Amino acid sequence: PRKSHCLKRKKKTYNDPKHTSKRAVCWFQTNKIKVMEWPAQSLDLNPTENLWGHIKNAVSEAKPRNAEELWKAVKSSWAGIPVYTCQKLVDSVQHRCEAVLKNSGYTTKY
Repeated sequence: PRKSHCLKRKKKTYNDPKHTSKRAVCWFQTNKIKVMEWPAQSLDLNPTENLWGHIKNAVSEAKPRNAEELWKAVKSSWAGIPVYTCQKLVDSVQHRCEAVLKNSGYTTKY
C-alpha cells in the first residue's frame, strides 16, 4: 500500500497521543497549520490546563446524573470563568516558560 504524504511530519503538539496520531498530523498538514514542538510532560506551559481544572471541579460539585446535566454544568462553569482569570493565565506564559527552563523541564509550581 501507498504511504500517505502526511506521515512525514516530525513536529508534535503536547506529545499527547491524540495530538500526534497520524490522522491529527495529517489534518494539521492539510490545513497548513504549523505546530509547535512541545516537550513531553509539559502541562506547566499550558494555561488551558488551569481552566480545565476549574471546570472539572465545578462539574464534580454539580454531580450531574446524565449527559444533559453534565453538558449544562460544563457550559455554566465555562461561562463563569472571569475574563481577568483568562488574562492572568495568558500573562503567566512567559513566567511558566522561564520556570520550566530553570527546572530543566521538570514540574514547576504552575
